[in-house]
Parts: sequence; structure tokens; C-alpha cells
Amino acid sequence: MRRPMSVKSLEALGRVRLSPSFFMRDFLYSEIAAMHGLRNIPDDPDLAIAAGRMLCEDLLEPLRDRFGRISIRSAFRSREVNHFGNVHKLNCGRNETNFAGHIWDVRDADGHIGATATVIVHAFIPYYERTGHWEALAWWLHDHLPYDDMEFFPKFAAFNIRAHELRRRSGIYSFIPPRRGWLTKRVADNHAASHERDYAGWLAELG
Repeated sequence: MRRPMSVKSLEALGRVRLSPSFFMRDFLYSEIAAMHGLRNIPDDPDLAIAAGRMLCEDLLEPLRDRFGRISIRSAFRSREVNHFGNVHKLNCGRNETNFAGHIWDVRDADGHIGATATVIVHAFIPYYERTGHWEALAWWLHDHLPYDDMEFFPKFAAFNIRAHELRRRSGIYSFIPPRRGWLTKRVADNHAASHERDYAGWLAELG
């Protein structure tokens, strides 16, 4: 059941500190909601906060600590917003596939919590725009963070990264041509191999 929300209670929700660098408000903006007058507010704020803290503490803080500024391109979606985006072909999957993903305030089919954010790493943009080698960032993330799954997109090598209770490291998928498809899966030979050489050049440039 949807909880009533006043301006004051929404302000209070936005001020919840998920980690040293992030507040709940950082994750609530949605172009779909803004353009179409939809409510991008969690029905279960407590669950959304728990999932958001896991995302921030396990993934986003270590990423920011290592590479500096990151931007959140998309994050929390209410069921209403995600469903609208799916029906109108606005790059949203079905609600059922986004529970414990972009829909932070609903557990997945197995009862687990999770949260997804679409992230841009500013320090990676110059290297990516010059080389197109998005895999450098993907493999660094794979080797250093307890992610659940990731998807990469062409603009600025933005990527979806999901935190999940099980930390399955299930795989990395790319929508970046010409190499669209899976970079790795848990069953792939390259999943547990060493990948340092794939991002050593980028890290050397960073100094």
C-alpha cells in the first residue's frame, strides 16, 4: 500500500544519508517522472533506504574514493515510473525484472533486496572518448567491487551497476557497438582470470 507523503516527509526522506558522500535525494530524480507528472517516491521508504545504503557503501563509495567524481544518471524508480517507461519504450524493463534493481523498494522473486544505479565515472571519459575501450573500466569494476551485475551503454561509457544481497557477480553486458553482448558471465572462462592488463594503461594515464 502506498504511504502518504507530504512535502516535509519527502524532505526528510531526501535528507537520509546513505553513506558519507550520498543522500537519498541524489537518487530520486527521473526525467520520465518530471516530464509526465509521475510520482518517483518509494512506497516502502525503509526498504529503499536499506537497499540504497548497500549500493552506496559497497559500490559507489569505493568507486568515488578511487576515481573521484561520479554522476548518477538514473537510479531509483517507483513502480509507476518504471511501468510507464516500459510501456512507452523509454529504456525501462518490465517491473518484475527491475524488482531489487531500479525498483529499490520491492524485493526480488526470491525475497532479496537490491538497488541499481546508472553511473558515469568522470575520470574515465577522456580515455574512453579517445580509445573506445570501455572494457578497461568494466574489468576494473569486476576485479575490485562486489557487484551483482552490470550493463554498459555508449554515451560516456555509463553503466548500470547493481548491489544485491547475494553479490553474485553474474556478468557484464554491453550495448556498445561493435561488441554488443556479454563481456563475461559466471560460467565464462574469463570470469575468474586476471584482468589487470586490460585497465593498466588507463590507470597509468591517471597517475
